[in-house]
Amino acid sequence: MKPEAEVLVQSLQRQLGADGSTVERIETPSAWVLLAGDDAWKIKKPVRLGFLDFGTLQRRHHFCEEELRLNRRHAPTLYRGVVPISGTPQAPQLGGAGPAIEYALQMRRFPPRALLSEQLADGRLVPAHLDRLALHLAALHAQADVAPAGSPWGGADELAGQTRALLRRLAARGAVVADLQTWLDEQLPKLVPLWQQRQQMGSVRECHGDLHLRNAVVLGDEVLAFDGLEFDPALRWIDVCADMAFMAMDLLAHARPALAWRFVNAWLDASGDHAGVPLLRFYLVERALVRALVGLLGAPAPAPEPSATQYLALARQLALAPPRPRLLVTHGLSGSGKTWLTQALLEQTGALRLRADVERKRLFGLGALEASAAQVPGGIYGAQANERTYAQLAARARLLLGAGYPVIIDAACLRHAERQRLCALAADCGAPCTLLDCQADAATLRRRVRARAARRDDASEADEAVLAMQAGVDEPLTAAERAQAIMVRTDQGPDVAALAARWLAAGAPGA
Repeated sequence: MKPEAEVLVQSLQRQLGADGSTVERIETPSAWVLLAGDDAWKIKKPVRLGFLDFGTLQRRHHFCEEELRLNRRHAPTLYRGVVPISGTPQAPQLGGAGPAIEYALQMRRFPPRALLSEQLADGRLVPAHLDRLALHLAALHAQADVAPAGSPWGGADELAGQTRALLRRLAARGAVVADLQTWLDEQLPKLVPLWQQRQQMGSVRECHGDLHLRNAVVLGDEVLAFDGLEFDPALRWIDVCADMAFMAMDLLAHARPALAWRFVNAWLDASGDHAGVPLLRFYLVERALVRALVGLLGAPAPAPEPSATQYLALARQLALAPPRPRLLVTHGLSGSGKTWLTQALLEQTGALRLRADVERKRLFGLGALEASAAQVPGGIYGAQANERTYAQLAARARLLLGAGYPVIIDAACLRHAERQRLCALAADCGAPCTLLDCQADAATLRRRVRARAARRDDASEADEAVLAMQAGVDEPLTAAERAQAIMVRTDQGPDVAALAARWLAAGAPGA
């Protein structure tokens, strides 16, 4: 490293603290960050590492501008601009008029303990934080540029080569990965056509690329990602599902599976990108291997951050765990607690949920919280719309079951034919099907429906008139259906852990 770079940063640190304030200095392998007042000043080191090249002033300027452009998509209030530094290393001038000797990325400094990793360690990370981040990420993915036709990014050769190189680098640093190399070789015949399909679908986009818990921050009511990868296009032009999987994997590594699967489901509800699920396991494994390598290359992770060994163990667990497809189909009137209960169950079991209310609106081009009456002539709840909705649920459930996941369909399923259709689908996929019969007294149903309508925070548009209509057409479970059902009173404080255990045991040998 050039000595004047260190001199320049030290001089800037003194200047920024000339008023007597404390200026904190943070150092990474590729940059220094000076925290002064409301600002954070990031100066790239003049280094050439195996994965980046900041060796010239021109390149450092370019990558400062790239970092600003890319991260403003995620956190426009955090990224303020690129500022030239003039003068000399001994007497630098931020924003000076003379020729630039260096460049700094000016950012808004966020409060202490605001990182998601810190919020989690402090017990302050709540489910709503992950819901907001999932919605934010899905919206950004929808707007992100698609990889140009003919580019190698996201292609089969690129991904297979990257993953093999990743395993080689881990092995070179003493990690035992022979079983994971075997797993990858076995998976490649299935992965290659899926990678090709995703590339052709336009699912490879300019993403964040490094979305783990230390690269997202809670600011008031917002949860924002920052510090996306600017130095290597191949690491950010990736499948949007892989981008999402990084955060889910890191939550799993931090021993928070309920939050991980909540995040995955929230992103799927928002994006509708269930087509990426057959690749989700691979992306979770690959992201865990990346963090394992980062841990082996750098200093040991401070507690309670996962170590390289823990990330590697998670990769192995995810890769080698047997598939466990099974289907849970709800039955119940509006207000019977289906959505609340299935949310708790998916967090408990790692299931993927399909909500009829969300998928119905998606079919009509509506967001989950958009009102349908004013936007769709004739409405979205007629017989034809109902048939389209259940066909959509069936098609997506088949895809998710085929990927080896437990699946929950959250729908009223008031008619025997609707339930029979979904259970037949499960049988066709070789997966056991369980009905979840949700019941509550009439007064509770009415109260819940009124409260939900007043909050306007849910995809369901059912009111008391709809509830009355449903009660008139509901076909109770037959004796045969009751034999494969779990009956639950949601107005009596159900034991979610016990319900989850019953579902996962249903259809198992000896059950």
